[in-house]
Amino acid sequence: MDLFLRTCNAERMNIARIVGRGFVVIGGLVWTVMFFASETAARYADITYTLDDVVQAGIGAAIPAAVAVLVFVISLFYERLAALLLILAAIATVVYGVMATWEPALWVTASLVIISPLVIGAALFLVAARTQRVCELEGKTTAG
Repeated sequence: MDLFLRTCNAERMNIARIVGRGFVVIGGLVWTVMFFASETAARYADITYTLDDVVQAGIGAAIPAAVAVLVFVISLFYERLAALLLILAAIATVVYGVMATWEPALWVTASLVIISPLVIGAALFLVAARTQRVCELEGKTTAG
């Protein structure tokens, strides 16, 4: 087992990249849907929306979508920076949860749906970046 990734394994590196980017895409979709739902549900309890209300919620939901696209594009070229951004997002989620005094059930949900995927995605990007560095040091060319 290459615990410290001292050998070049291009297949593992590419799988880590693909799965890490998948976490970013799926996470971005989850954040966007959650933000849109929270914007519409927090304002109206009677489930009657005007087009303006939906557009306003959609504009707000575009923010996490844009951030996810930005992190995805960054991950194509700078995996360590993408990992750092994902870790910072996980830390920001924890800080927000502490400030908002989340209840235990919300902590469990946030940990499973938000925080864990961010940390796993960051770890995958770091593995891919480390493997890329090892491959470069060994002089092997990789497709990735």
